[in-house]
Amino acid sequence: MKKIAGLLVVGAALIVALVFSQNRHIPLRVSGFIEADDIRPGSRVGGRVKQVLIEEGQSVTRGDLLIELEPYDLLERRTEAIAGLAEVTAKHEELVAGFRPEEIEEAAAKVDQLKAHLTLLINGPRQQEIDSAVAELHLADSEYRLAKAKQMRVETLFGQKSASADELDTANTEMQVAASKKEVKQKTLDLLKEGTRKEEIDEARAQLKQAEASWQLLKNGSRKEDIEQAAASVRKAEAFLQTIEDQIKELKIFAPLDGTIEAVTLQPGDLVGSNVPVVSILDWNELWVRCYVPENHLDIKVDQEVDVTIDSYPHKIFKGRVSFVSRQAEFVPRNVQT
Repeated sequence: MKKIAGLLVVGAALIVALVFSQNRHIPLRVSGFIEADDIRPGSRVGGRVKQVLIEEGQSVTRGDLLIELEPYDLLERRTEAIAGLAEVTAKHEELVAGFRPEEIEEAAAKVDQLKAHLTLLINGPRQQEIDSAVAELHLADSEYRLAKAKQMRVETLFGQKSASADELDTANTEMQVAASKKEVKQKTLDLLKEGTRKEEIDEARAQLKQAEASWQLLKNGSRKEDIEQAAASVRKAEAFLQTIEDQIKELKIFAPLDGTIEAVTLQPGDLVGSNVPVVSILDWNELWVRCYVPENHLDIKVDQEVDVTIDSYPHKIFKGRVSFVSRQAEFVPRNVQT
C-alpha cells in the first residue's frame, strides 16, 4: 500500500502505475487501483426513516444532513423530562431558601393559641362562668315551665273541642324544645362544676408539643440531608433530560467528513437498527494504492519512496511512500496487470 497526498481523483477505480527505482538500472513498474477509506455513519438509537436526503454518487460536505429518523415518542418524553426537572429544581430551591417569615410567624401564633387553651383547661372554669351557666339554666327552666303550662292548657281546650289539633301540636313542640334547651343548660352547668377532665388536658398538651416541634423545624430551616437529597434529584433529572436530548440528536445522521456517497439503500419508512451503518461514504482526503509486486522484488521495504502516475494525468508524477508490505503472498487478480 502507498499513501498519496494531495491527489485529485476523478473516478473510483483508476489504474495507476507505481515506479520503484531502488538503485536499479530498469525501474520496476506495477499497476494497481486507487482506493479510499470507507466511512459508514449510523445512529445510536435507530428507528423508522423519515427522509433520505442523499443519493449514490453525490458529493457531501462535513455536517450535511444525510438521513433523518422519526422521533416516535422522544419529543413527548423530553417534555415530561423538562417538567420533572422543573419540579425537583423548585423543590431544591425552596429547601435552600428556607421557610418564609410568614410561615414561621403563623406557627408561632398557633403555639401561643394552644398555650392559652391549655392554661384555661388547667385552671378550670371561672366562678363567673359558673354563675352565668346557673342564670342560663334558670332562664331555660322558666321557659320550660311556661311552655308546659301552655301545653296543658291547649290540651284541655282540645279535649273540650275549643282548640284545634294544629294548636295542640304547636304547644307540644314548644314544650319539647324548651325541655331540650333546659337539659343542655343543665349539662353545661354540671361540666363547669366538675372542672376540666384529665384527658382533655393531656390532649391539649400533646397538641401544644406537636405545634412547638413544627415551629422549631421552621425556625431551624431545612436539614442538610434534605437539601443534598433534593440536589441529587436535580442531577438525576438533568441526566435523564440530557439522555433524551442525545437520543433526539441521534435522529439526524450527518456527514462526518467531506466525501462521496458510495452506497445508500434506505427509503422513507424503512426501519433502521441502533448502531447500524446506514450509508457508505468514500473519504477522498486519504487515498492509497493496492498493488502486487513480483516475487523477485521482495526487497521492497516500508517507507520506501515511489513515483505514482495515473491515467487521468499521464504526464504528472505524484510522490508516494510504502506504508505496508504483506507477509503473505497472494495471486494477482485478473483486473490488475503486473
